[in-house]
Amino acid sequence: MFSLNFILLFFLTVSPSLSKTKTGDLLIFTVSTNETDGFKRYIKSTEAYDLSVKVLGMGQKWEGGDMKFRGGGFKINLLRQALKPYQHDESLIVMFTDSFDVMFLGTKENIIKNFKTFNASIVFAAEVYCWPEKSLADSYPKTESPYKYLNSGGFIGYAKQLYNLLNENRLKDKDDDQHYFTKLFLNTEIREKYRIRLDHKATIFQCASGAADHLKLIESSDGYYALLNEITGSQPLVLHGNGPSKLYLNSVGNYLSKARSSSTNDCLDCPSINMPYVGEFPIILMGIFIPFDTPFMEEFLEKITKLQYPKNKIHLYIFCKVESHLHIINNWISENKEYLSVKKIEPNEGIDEPLARNLAIERCKIKNCKFFFSVDSVVHLDDPTVLQWLIQEQKGVIGPMLLRPYKSWSNFWGSLSNEGYYARSFDYMDIINNDKRGVWNIPYLTSCYLINSTLLPLLSGAYENGKLDPDMAFCQTLRDKEVFMFVDNRIDVGHLINPEDFDPTKVNPEMYEIFTNKYDWEQRYIHPNFSMSLREDVTPIQPCPDVYWFPIVTPRFCKELIQMVESYGKWSSGSNQDERLAGGYENVPTRDIHMKQIDYERHWLYFLQQYVRLLQERVFIGYFHDPPQALMNFVVRYRPDEQPSLRPHHDSSTYTVNIALNRRGIDYEGGGCRFLRYNCSITDTKVGWLLLHPGRLTHYHEGLLVSNGTRYIMVSFVDP
Repeated sequence: MFSLNFILLFFLTVSPSLSKTKTGDLLIFTVSTNETDGFKRYIKSTEAYDLSVKVLGMGQKWEGGDMKFRGGGFKINLLRQALKPYQHDESLIVMFTDSFDVMFLGTKENIIKNFKTFNASIVFAAEVYCWPEKSLADSYPKTESPYKYLNSGGFIGYAKQLYNLLNENRLKDKDDDQHYFTKLFLNTEIREKYRIRLDHKATIFQCASGAADHLKLIESSDGYYALLNEITGSQPLVLHGNGPSKLYLNSVGNYLSKARSSSTNDCLDCPSINMPYVGEFPIILMGIFIPFDTPFMEEFLEKITKLQYPKNKIHLYIFCKVESHLHIINNWISENKEYLSVKKIEPNEGIDEPLARNLAIERCKIKNCKFFFSVDSVVHLDDPTVLQWLIQEQKGVIGPMLLRPYKSWSNFWGSLSNEGYYARSFDYMDIINNDKRGVWNIPYLTSCYLINSTLLPLLSGAYENGKLDPDMAFCQTLRDKEVFMFVDNRIDVGHLINPEDFDPTKVNPEMYEIFTNKYDWEQRYIHPNFSMSLREDVTPIQPCPDVYWFPIVTPRFCKELIQMVESYGKWSSGSNQDERLAGGYENVPTRDIHMKQIDYERHWLYFLQQYVRLLQERVFIGYFHDPPQALMNFVVRYRPDEQPSLRPHHDSSTYTVNIALNRRGIDYEGGGCRFLRYNCSITDTKVGWLLLHPGRLTHYHEGLLVSNGTRYIMVSFVDP
């Protein structure tokens, strides 16, 4: 199938110079039977340095074995045939390289110049491991270089000498090419006859396996990136990601072969994007996966609805593993009937996540979709143009970079550990911090990605592996199939939700997400005009002397807080005896429920620190206390038949927070607060608006009579 890892250089358009080679010219060969992502990268690297390459075997069946252990004789036999027309040419220089895991890093002139410094007829790449027979290590000529052993992924020599060497012994298509050349090299008579040398200093060929720590990206004099071998001091001209070093090649390949400017860090190899999208919208299948309880599902689905992509071009496939979200999903489906089709898998169907994801791939095939767009419930697509962007990337598998806000947790890994799990790449922080923007070849991608349908035949069963989670199994399948994954951070299209501590059994559980998902909590619950109050050019509203009025939370916050306390239901008696207090006595009692009683004390204190404190410092100049302290945080309920008002009193606080939770004139009549010293009353309270006033000494106040309905307020005595 794929001999892929060792296939040699390609030739997109045969240059006329190949049919009329000049004396002393360079002729490059590679073998590739199909165009993989690695092969395409290889071709781009040749184009970057204006190199002409002839590809052997394109479109043929690979006969060289599976290449995971041994094989590759097929490519050598193809090369032997290709060299026949040049078998007598003593001046033509011929280079042969693998292609799927190779990149060119220099010009023809530098390759020829460096080759001639060897004073040899044939030069092979050298590596740090003796493979495939370790027992042959002691048979090699001694050298101080760590690159002691022949690697057959790259060699260069004069055409006549190479042709004659390949005819010294014949090998079968499935024989191992590296073993074949090793035996020839270790034969002293043949080695000297053909003046064969190894590139011990990596002046031409750099084999990366076991040598990644030797290598460093540097800025070259022409404004691009180059590779420096810090052991030998050389700048290699061909990089071979042999063996397990393919991931290293993928990583540095994001920079090399003129892919990125070293001076500006601009991505020079990134596909251009036209916005708005021009052209026909292809049919896609959008897979929505909800494998666990996830906060802010309403917003997740709302953003799916707002995607700027025709719904009549989208087949929906929805997998919901949890009962708690089914009602939200069903309501959303009933409100969005424009989609081409909807396939929903519910918890009672007994289908696990890996199978559900594999079934989505199969459904995409059945529907003849051009793309499969996979979105997990932790993904919030804030930019509705994201699908248009991804389609124009023209990649096999690509996703937008997504982060948990204020965290380093993303939907991709820059590298892998030896065990195949997360490892931080040298540029991971630069990428997630947007210090470097571009399209990045990465080894792991999850949560949100677009797959070109041409790859779907390779992905049957991709998500199922008994030892791996479905995302790990999927990425392992892609790596095994030599399919590259890309992540694009050129645009900020959305973010990730953190579902780890979400408890759907709570009443209004998103109210508790202020720590774990602060960004989304703010979007739902903080008043949209809150930040205006912090501006120096905005004068705070002061309805009474030293009483300030600010918008702080949304009506939804107020409604859900009322639901939380009413669901709890254990209102205080309104008497002076209160066992919830340290002394058991309340001087000015109210009918209330404390935040501790609904497990919201920590969250409320954090709210005071993050939002209320900023307002306090804005208006009570010179008073700083971070974090604020508050022992009394409670929702008060006023009713005509229960407790309709509150007698005049001082609060046991430095300052008091009072937030109106429902609507005067609709939910209740009357009510309000009167400050006796100033004979100033505030009765036209607004839902979600905060009254901030001193608690002791000056602001003696009372709660005015509620004549009808139920009034709710949220109160905190801050810094008692």
